Amino acid sequence: MRGMGRIFQRGSVFWIAYSFRGKEYRESTHSDKENVATKLLKKRLGEIGRGRLIGPIEEKVTFEEMAADLERDYTTNGKRSADTMQCKLQHLRRSFTLMRAIDITTDRIRTHIATRQEAGAKNASINRELSALKRMFTLAVQANRLSSRPYIPMLEENNARQGFVDHAAFLALRGALPDYLQDAVTFLYLSGWRISEMRGLEWRDVDLAGRVVRLRPELSKNKSGRVLPLSGDLLEVIERAAEQRRPDCVRVFHSEGEPVGDIRKSWWKASVAARLGAWVSSGKFKANGEPELKYKGLTPHDLRRSAVRNMVRAGIPERVCMALSGHKTRAIFDRYNIVSESDLTAAADRLQEHIESQPTTARVVPLRSAKQGA
Repeated sequence: MRGMGRIFQRGSVFWIAYSFRGKEYRESTHSDKENVATKLLKKRLGEIGRGRLIGPIEEKVTFEEMAADLERDYTTNGKRSADTMQCKLQHLRRSFTLMRAIDITTDRIRTHIATRQEAGAKNASINRELSALKRMFTLAVQANRLSSRPYIPMLEENNARQGFVDHAAFLALRGALPDYLQDAVTFLYLSGWRISEMRGLEWRDVDLAGRVVRLRPELSKNKSGRVLPLSGDLLEVIERAAEQRRPDCVRVFHSEGEPVGDIRKSWWKASVAARLGAWVSSGKFKANGEPELKYKGLTPHDLRRSAVRNMVRAGIPERVCMALSGHKTRAIFDRYNIVSESDLTAAADRLQEHIESQPTTARVVPLRSAKQGA
């Protein structure tokens, strides 16, 4: 590589030297093999050719530095999932916390995946962690601190939830909930809004005269505002909330003037009472030897899925359904509009009706002979 760089030795270790923008850089390969030095020199010359020399800087980049960059990225962009991101980082730190970025190879990432799977983590949860790791490397590459990122394999997911609730079951569930939650879950069931959107709804967002509710962009998961027309039961829910409105509370739905908090315990109790959920063994045991139980059954998010299905069944165009529920992409909407067993049964019944309506006498049309066709 005469004129482009050089390789030399200091003791048994090979070094490389190259020039960039009039300055010479010298870098140890930490190896006594010349072919390692040749590969490293080619890599550096390639970086120079692209006008973005990383050089030995990337050897100093650590996992913790990349994690700090990710945290700043979340803060700068105002992402609301900062708490979730910290949970992802916690799991990643157990595998990579003391490592340099260049040591986080695909093999080590696969080891992390295997460790998480052995711990019982689902593929979807592991993929969210890997997505965070990808973002960390991307930020480092964009800042010219790394020249590339390792291949990060993603796992196959089969986590499309399929929970639905029909109207009769919903009424039973609602009747088992505390009074302050009954209208709140009715709003979710009829609107298809997310729980966080319901919690943040304030009276400034409600136009009773115009019979609409407006979702502010800052409350929406996809940061897009939308309008929800009010009619029927949905209008009655908002009118009832207006009659009980407290002057010291700006929230439409609240608990004694306080924002609606975590509803899981109340939800689990009501779902079990309505036979839409149950307590099952988690496979673990408490300190006293008793089996540990976990809830399994209908979730609050299933109300959103049920609302989407009800809209589709009512004949509302899918584009309008997406505008009402706030689904930004068709792929996500399709995951929510999952058919239930009753939908499949109804389709089979309609097929049978069609078959039975067909004539039972065969109508035979004789083929012309070859001579007639000639």
